[in-house]
Amino acid sequence: MTKLRSAAELEELRKGILARKDPKKRLLTLCRGTGCGAYGSGNVAVALRRELADRKLEDKVELVITGCHGFCEKGPILVLRPEDIFYHSVKPEDVPEIMEETVVNGRVIERLLYKDPNTGQRITHEHEIPFYKHQSRIIFGNNGKIDPTRVEDYIAIGGYSALAKALSMKPEEIIAEVKRTGLRGRGGAGFSTGQKWELCRKASGDLKYIICNADEGDPGAYMDRSLLEGNPHSVLEGMMIGAYAMGASQGYIYVRTEYPLAITHLTIGIARLEELGLLGDNILGSGFSLRLKIFRGAGAFVCGEETALMASIESRVGEPRGKPPYPAQSGLWGKPTNINNVKTWANVPLIINRGADWYSSIGTKTSKGTMIFSLVGKINNTGLVEVPMGITLRKMVYDIGGGIPKGRKFKAVQTGGPSGGCIPESLLDLPVDYDQLTAAGAMMGSGGLIVMDDATCMVDIAKYFLNFLKDESCGKCTPCRVGITQMHAIITDITEGKGKEEDLQTLQELAEVVRSASLCLLGGTAPNPVLMTLRYFKDEYLAHIRHHKCPAHVCKPLIKYSIDPAKCKACGMCLKACAQQAVSGEKKKPHVIDPAKCIRCGACFDSCKFGAVVVD
Repeated sequence: MTKLRSAAELEELRKGILARKDPKKRLLTLCRGTGCGAYGSGNVAVALRRELADRKLEDKVELVITGCHGFCEKGPILVLRPEDIFYHSVKPEDVPEIMEETVVNGRVIERLLYKDPNTGQRITHEHEIPFYKHQSRIIFGNNGKIDPTRVEDYIAIGGYSALAKALSMKPEEIIAEVKRTGLRGRGGAGFSTGQKWELCRKASGDLKYIICNADEGDPGAYMDRSLLEGNPHSVLEGMMIGAYAMGASQGYIYVRTEYPLAITHLTIGIARLEELGLLGDNILGSGFSLRLKIFRGAGAFVCGEETALMASIESRVGEPRGKPPYPAQSGLWGKPTNINNVKTWANVPLIINRGADWYSSIGTKTSKGTMIFSLVGKINNTGLVEVPMGITLRKMVYDIGGGIPKGRKFKAVQTGGPSGGCIPESLLDLPVDYDQLTAAGAMMGSGGLIVMDDATCMVDIAKYFLNFLKDESCGKCTPCRVGITQMHAIITDITEGKGKEEDLQTLQELAEVVRSASLCLLGGTAPNPVLMTLRYFKDEYLAHIRHHKCPAHVCKPLIKYSIDPAKCKACGMCLKACAQQAVSGEKKKPHVIDPAKCIRCGACFDSCKFGAVVVD
């Protein structure tokens, strides 16, 4: 394909692509993101292609292999457009019926439709499903409509028009527009994007770098992964606009090696842009040149911190350094460098095309736009959700997430990843934005939301996240290296019935030292799980310490299993289930559990159908 030399030629290419599209052609959009891929959507794609060929429908029906649609637990997801018919959990053996009933005869297959867990109602159209209905998918919405390996698909929906527009503007005008939106970094810190760009723009030096931070390491978070897999060009276009505005000529996308599909789609995308002349020298005849490279991170959580990330790119140990100087002053190889998150870059083309007034009309006074969250844990509808800033936690958990499974009660939601905080039920109506979450003692983070029910032990949750952070600390500074380890040891003792009440004061003091004296934000935010659980769930700590009981029956050393003789039917199921031979008994006689042999695995409890096994 001939290289594009101007914005006019890009527009001609767009018109040509659209002219070749048949508006009457039905689209079958099949998710092939990592989630749906794990459910077998690759086999579904093979079956769909074969069925289309056998029925000679390829001229009338187009199969589009897309990125993540968001509703990951329902994969593989197939949406028939333009009708917007949403089929989930599709298997290869369903394909002939889909072709015959829906594609050929226009009839909906009831069993493949989404069933609301609360009402039992079958819902036909994607946009009417509560999970999607309450979202504002301005960034993530195109994931389910385009083939991420085809730059033509992205250009057809207006892709790179923002770049063309930006290249006709002065760099200072672009930065001013971004500042006016109030866009804050989506990687966790929430710093003003426009101000970061301005600092880098004003920094002296002929060579400047930009970096996309895709080192997404929070447990349960996969927003950046899915955006790069499903719409890499939205991120690449944002980076190109930012590079032009800041005067950068080289850039890196720092992406985890564990994200092979994202790396593949980015590699394809960069290669196609270079073929088209949209990346490289003299882009669209503007005189602006940019080179982008992919750098694979080795999976160290600390490399999500910007100075550790830069050290990793420089082939040094991924350890943070003190600031100042800030990356905008002295970053990669000592040159001015700007680092933004995947979601931050993806916002930029929308801002340039639609304007600051449009963007700033979304969200709250201090937190503008939308945010993509991974909604996971003890919740009916798990997946990726994009919502306007300011939405309440209650709306996310119940309207979008569909509430708590199995009739259990909501207990808490962990926001902001392992360094975030656990927000209790009393704060469910809290608006989700940077400042409100910080005031509550939590943080926005990169967008992880883990929902917990009443079977969750909050002391054990604090121990879990401290264990993660302890292992992921680079060990460079003593407060983080020693402090997190000591907090973890204290909480471990509490979960094993060895805790003392004075431990709570020690935890509080130690947490404050780690937070204030650590070199980077890994240590600076690591105490949050402890501080938040002490603040809102202190009664659970006291139950573990004073009564040697875990109210949620999670901490094994504090659990005791016994059999109620009045309820025991002597069926022998618990005896068979116990691998430790801790259960004894005869026919027609109540069984007994030997606490000396019991390892508290819960097999007896799970096997009993009569409620005779009691956990205390």
